[in-house]
Amino acid sequence: MYRILEVNERQTHRDFLDCPRLLYQDDPNWVCLLDSELSSIFNPQENAFFKHGEATRFVLYDDAKIIGRVGVFINQKKAHTFEQSTGGFGFFECINDLEASKLLFDTAKGWLASRGMQAMDGPVNFGENDRNWGLLVEGFSQPFIGMQYHLPYYQRLFEAYGFQPYFEQVSRIMDISKPPPDRFVKIAEWTMKKQHITYCHPNKADMASFIADFVVVYNDAWQHHPNFTPLTSEQMVKTMKEMKLILIEEMVTFAYVKDEPAGFLVCLPDLNQIFKPLKGKMNAWEGIKFLWRKRNKYQWYRERGILNRGRVIIMGVRPKFQKLGLESGMVITPMETVRNMGFREIELGWVGDFNPAMQAIQDAAASDIPPKKHVTYRYLFEKQDEKQYSAKIIR
Repeated sequence: MYRILEVNERQTHRDFLDCPRLLYQDDPNWVCLLDSELSSIFNPQENAFFKHGEATRFVLYDDAKIIGRVGVFINQKKAHTFEQSTGGFGFFECINDLEASKLLFDTAKGWLASRGMQAMDGPVNFGENDRNWGLLVEGFSQPFIGMQYHLPYYQRLFEAYGFQPYFEQVSRIMDISKPPPDRFVKIAEWTMKKQHITYCHPNKADMASFIADFVVVYNDAWQHHPNFTPLTSEQMVKTMKEMKLILIEEMVTFAYVKDEPAGFLVCLPDLNQIFKPLKGKMNAWEGIKFLWRKRNKYQWYRERGILNRGRVIIMGVRPKFQKLGLESGMVITPMETVRNMGFREIELGWVGDFNPAMQAIQDAAASDIPPKKHVTYRYLFEKQDEKQYSAKIIR
């Protein structure tokens, strides 16, 4: 007999965390999100999105057996920017059973509808969209850091309930053990010869100036995107404090035109390669080992071939500088250094199908390794809105 409980005490919290460990225990590609990271997403003291939103979690049982879970949330800054007030859900897991998945979806819908929402997007994150976003439908191999991995039957569960694709996200792999395409190199070299164009890596000792430059580029480059919310320096300071613990400066590139911030590329080492054996559980001793081994730009892991992948989590260029080829320069500038450090694959992800310019850059730089595709779905609560919505689906 199926029953669903809201997470409101220690046992249901543990069950929410344990659910994927049970479902994916025989899947060789799956990498468990760290329990500490997932718990912080639903902690109002740690997640700034609670300042303008709310969230909860549910666990599904078959008698005493854990068979599914879902997190549900409302970001009030974004919810009312659509034609229908739209909430979100994520961290969905479920056995291959339509009745079970329907109960999880119905529960998410009911919680959101009771708070005035008219639609729900998922699976999405209660936080930034550079991680834990979209349902994997193609490319079922080990995920890079921040990217979601799902069992192939999840797509059937979503679409059987009535979800429709809202947009698609494609991630491509750049094999940096091989020379990049000639055309890509020529554009990069052309920009590097321009005296008024410079590229550099951030310096942790002068991070404040790079944070300011990041905010300038981000707010200019993304201002025309649907549902854009400006980034504040306060938000970026918090993000950079977290990223400083894991980033390698040579994998981050800023572009300047006449000393004016023009673009940036942020690539992170793929910590999934390091954390996979932990299955989400990093105790104090594992944390100490990680901090010691990550010294000197993860030298211990790199020398043993444990860490050889990275992921570009974000790249942007301000509109007035978008025809200067800066994207190619930001990709090529760190490549030799990163290759010499032992990295072999860089994931360029994810790029939505609403961004054809960035998709073209992906295609130009990527190798022949099959891409990964994630889909962000939307479900409208009122059936009469389906015709109106279908014309707005981004294909």
